[in-house]
Amino acid sequence: MSHRHSIFCILPPHILQEIARRGSLAQRDLAIRNLTISAEVRGYRQGLAVTAAKLDVTDALAGKERIVYDAQNSSVLPGLRMRGEGDPPTDDPAVDEAFDGSGATYDLYNEVYDRDSIDSRGLRLDSTVHYQRGYDNAFWNGRQMVYGDGDEDLPEADRLFNRFTIAIDIIGHELTHGVTQYEANLVYNNQPGALNESISDVFGILVKQRSLGQSARNANWIVGEGLLTSNVNGVGLRSMKAPGTAYNDPVLGSDPQPGHMDDYKSVPYDNGGVHINSGIPNRAFYLVAYELDGLAWEKAGRIWYDTLTNRLTATSNFQAAANATFAAAKQLFGQGSLEQQAVQMGWSEVGILVEDTGNDNPPPPPEEPPEEPQGCLPTVKSLLGF
Repeated sequence: MSHRHSIFCILPPHILQEIARRGSLAQRDLAIRNLTISAEVRGYRQGLAVTAAKLDVTDALAGKERIVYDAQNSSVLPGLRMRGEGDPPTDDPAVDEAFDGSGATYDLYNEVYDRDSIDSRGLRLDSTVHYQRGYDNAFWNGRQMVYGDGDEDLPEADRLFNRFTIAIDIIGHELTHGVTQYEANLVYNNQPGALNESISDVFGILVKQRSLGQSARNANWIVGEGLLTSNVNGVGLRSMKAPGTAYNDPVLGSDPQPGHMDDYKSVPYDNGGVHINSGIPNRAFYLVAYELDGLAWEKAGRIWYDTLTNRLTATSNFQAAANATFAAAKQLFGQGSLEQQAVQMGWSEVGILVEDTGNDNPPPPPEEPPEEPQGCLPTVKSLLGF
C-alpha cells in the first residue's frame, strides 16, 4: 500500500473562518494572509511524491533520532539545523519544545506500544520552527513537522494564539497523523477523516498525560491547552471530555464539536467536518479511559493502538471503529472483560451500539482510496464563505 502525504493542520479551518468574519482588521488580515501559504505547501507536497521512496534510506535509523531546524521566518524547509540528538538545550523555547515534544511522542509509541518511530522503522523525527511570520498553525506534511509562531507580530491586544510548540499534545497529535499515514491511512473526508483527527487527539492527549504523570480521572482532557492567549475566552482547541465547551469567544466563535451522534454535523467545509465530528469518537475514548481509570495509555490506549494498526481500513467509519475497538479489547483482555465492557459503554454513550461481528481477525489490507482534498488549506473564497 502506498502512503499519501496530505497536509494535516492542528488549527481547524472553522476557527480561521470565524476570525476572518469577526476579528479586528489586523486579525482578519493575518487569517487571510496565512491562506497564501497554501499554494507553496501544496507544491512542497507534490515534491514529496518524488522523495518518499528515499525515506527508508535517508531517515530510517536505529532508535530515537530528532533534529530541529529553524526556518528563520521563511518558507524554506527544513531550514537551519539548531538541535540534534544528544545536543544540549538551546535558548530558543520553540526549538526545545519541538525537540522535547517529539521525544515524548517517540517514547510513548516505543516504550508502551513497542513502535520504533512514526513508521515503525526508525524514521528520524524532523521538525522546523519559526515557519513564516505570524503563521497560525502547525502541520505534519508527510515527512516532517512544521510549526508557526502564532500572533507574536500582532499588537498584544490582538493576539489570539501563542507559539504552536507550546502544547505538547499538539506535537503528539500532529506526529500521530504520520502514524496513521503508515497504518490505516484513513481517508481525510467525513467519518474516516474525523476518525483520523480523533486518533491524533487520542494519542496527543496520551503524550500529554504521560509526560505529566496523570491518571485518566485526574486529567482535564483539553487538547491544545496553552495555545490560546489570555485575550480568548477559552481553555484550548477541543475538550475530549465535553466536546463543544473548549471555547466561546467573540472572535473565535463557539466550539462547534458534538459529543453524540444525535448532533452529528454534515457540513460543506472542513472535508465534511473532520475537525468537528471528531468530538464524537473523542468522547467515546474519554469515557472508556475514565471507566477503566488508571493510566489511560496502558489499557484504553492499547486498545486504540491495536485498532489503528491492525483493524481499521482507509474508509472505516465510526461504526467500524466501535466494532474494531470491541474486538481489540476482546483479544487483548478477554471476552466479557471489564475493558471490553468499557468499550461497549463508551460508544453507547455517544450513540453508537457496538456490533459483535464475531470476527476478531484484522481486515485484509485496504485498496488504495481516491486522493482526498487537503482540509487544512482552504481557499480564500471558502474561508470567507463565498
